[in-house]
Amino acid sequence: QAQLEESGGGLVQAGGSLRLSCVASGTIFSIDDMAWYRQAPGKQRELVAVITSDGSINYADSVKGRFTISSDNNKKTVDLQMNSLKPDDTAVYICNAHFQQRIGPRINAWGQGTQVTVSS
Repeated sequence: QAQLEESGGGLVQAGGSLRLSCVASGTIFSIDDMAWYRQAPGKQRELVAVITSDGSINYADSVKGRFTISSDNNKKTVDLQMNSLKPDDTAVYICNAHFQQRIGPRINAWGQGTQVTVSS
């Protein structure tokens, strides 16, 4: 079993910054990719940013130039630095990762989510 735990959410004014962190634990042999999603009330969950084990990164168009994803595979962590926050960034931010186990199927793990609220 693999688990993800997020931290770092909160309330911030528009134009401010927050840093989210996610740490993985459990029976993990290797990490394929780690990502951040978000879900606002009444909206579908959307991919914010993803980083693969070879360092490839992709961002949603809405966050390009403002958010930065980084990871440390040794520590099994993924961070999301969010700058120039806007009220539209308000959502529950959810960590996701795909892991390989030494024995067994590939794991698709989700965290519980952390609330980010941006006031205008």
